[in-house]
Amino acid sequence: MKKLITVCVTLALSSCQFQTQKNQPAAPVELLVAAAANTTDAFAEIGPRFTSETGIRVVFSFGATAELAKQIENGAPFDVFAAADTEHVDSLDRAGLLTPGTRAIYARGRLVLWLPPGSSLKVGKVEDITAKQFDRIAIAKPDVAPYGQAAVDSLKKLGIWHEIEPRVVYAQNVSQAKQYAATGNAEVAFIPLALVKPGEGTYVEVSESLHRPIDQALGVIQSSAKQEAAREFVSFVLSQEGQQLLKENGYSIPGS
Repeated sequence: MKKLITVCVTLALSSCQFQTQKNQPAAPVELLVAAAANTTDAFAEIGPRFTSETGIRVVFSFGATAELAKQIENGAPFDVFAAADTEHVDSLDRAGLLTPGTRAIYARGRLVLWLPPGSSLKVGKVEDITAKQFDRIAIAKPDVAPYGQAAVDSLKKLGIWHEIEPRVVYAQNVSQAKQYAATGNAEVAFIPLALVKPGEGTYVEVSESLHRPIDQALGVIQSSAKQEAAREFVSFVLSQEGQQLLKENGYSIPGS
């Protein structure tokens, strides 16, 4: 009899535990997206909009494209990679690290020469920074940041790179390049238009004829355990709504 009571109590407790687990809402799906630093402001809008429509949370890890690609090669647990170029995404795709068929170009970046608010300096064209007043010029490291490479290519094509190079202050990524100028550690910075908020300082857009188009690609990481959710995020970025948000944040839409 005593054994029977013990069995009944155990079954009752197990049943209660099962019911409690059954009634608990499932934890929301959370995506980890490795994203180029230039997308910081745009994804700050896209992420919450995507979450409100799907219930899928998104956590972004921003950095220089080459460094993020290296982390993915080394097994970092990202679900999606949104780069500042196409080369690093294509390289991961060839290595079998992206889910087949998910690679796509999602935006075309625009490079600008930016002066922070309150600056007494003026620029009408890129060549103006050869003036001695521009003692420090911030550029993201060209070996890891595509916008930095575009800036160097543009200065070389203009024939002023050798004059400018001794004054260049290299940043780890475009966000840091902007910070250098904003904090007075540089007079001017080459950054994406996407990082310039309306009315924030002044800028001159660098002609696309001076550098290769800055097409930006993304893709789902093959090792991600959240393939469906990751594909949903990519689809949202490529959707009309996602593309409009990117356009509003300073990008051109490839093919438009």
